[in-house]
Amino acid sequence: MEEVTVIGIDLAKNVFQLHGAAADGRPVFRKKLTRLQFQRFMASQPPRTVAMEACPGSHYWAREMAALGHSVKVISPHYVTP
Repeated sequence: MEEVTVIGIDLAKNVFQLHGAAADGRPVFRKKLTRLQFQRFMASQPPRTVAMEACPGSHYWAREMAALGHSVKVISPHYVTP
C-alpha cells in the first residue's frame, strides 16, 4: 500500500469522511467513520498532515489531532472545493 502523507477530513455531526492522499495527490483511501471510529483510527495513524475546513467543530478536532502528534491545517471555506 502507498504511503499516505495527507489526510483530508470532512467534519459533520455524527459521520466524518476521510480521504487519504499520497505525496503526489493520488487517493489512497476513502473512509466514512463515526466519531468514535474516527478518534480510534487517527490514534492508530503515525503523525501525518491533517487538513480540514474551518468550522466551529474544526478547532476542537484540530486540538485533538495535534495532541496525537499530527500536523493540522485548518483551511478557510473559501479555498475548500466540494
